[in-house]
Amino acid sequence: MKTSILFSSRLRGGAAAAALGLVLGPLLAAYPLRADGLDVPIYEYGGDDLPTCATSVVAGLKADGDGFLAVRSGPGSNYREIGRLRNGDKVFTFDHKGKWFGVVYGGSQPSCISPDKKRLLPYRGKKGWIHSNWLADLAG
Repeated sequence: MKTSILFSSRLRGGAAAAALGLVLGPLLAAYPLRADGLDVPIYEYGGDDLPTCATSVVAGLKADGDGFLAVRSGPGSNYREIGRLRNGDKVFTFDHKGKWFGVVYGGSQPSCISPDKKRLLPYRGKKGWIHSNWLADLAG
């Protein structure tokens, strides 16, 4: 407590920010934070003039289970949970790694128009990775 009071009373304004940067800089460089909160980015693939996403719905979650599908920051249960979906929630699937799909959800429908080349997913809305066991294709 004394150290933090002493630190804050001796450093003001720009000096405090510079000192904090010296302390946090190496840590932030070692563990970069993505603006979308993902540990593994989701890509949209293009170049073939086909739609880049599919509309799916969360289905098959058992009522006597957890009642939700965890949205993860990467393609695996070892990644952080960053959201939750329930039966009937609509998602737009883009990328996949094994049985995990990179999705956008909770916003308006993305255009899913093929870009010229692979790019980071540009669409607004929540993003994350979910396991394909709990997805059903949705027409339209």
